Amino acid sequence: MSGTEGIKTVLHPVTDLGKAKALYGALLGAEPSADSEYYVGFDVEGQHIGLVPGSDEAGPVSYWHVADIDAKLAEVTAAGGTVKQEPRNVGGTRRVATFTDPDGNVLGLLQD
Repeated sequence: MSGTEGIKTVLHPVTDLGKAKALYGALLGAEPSADSEYYVGFDVEGQHIGLVPGSDEAGPVSYWHVADIDAKLAEVTAAGGTVKQEPRNVGGTRRVATFTDPDGNVLGLLQD
């Protein structure tokens, strides 16, 4: 089994990006490190908090950072997880995937 680098990224689905940006900015005490009409991200204390408008997720998704996303996805599916979204490139060398646990909770994997 391969390990993880821990949860370093949490993406929150939002319906009003402007209101969410103001609230999370106040909560985190920081300005966004990424700020566009389709994504706002904050980097605080070694974590990345992202705001995603138009997401189909029902709640936040925690992303476990891993060295090998394909190997980790194979391990979690062999252990009872179900792939929700296959690994895909989201810019540069970053790849993400999501899966559900046996109770339907959505978890993410992220490889840089």
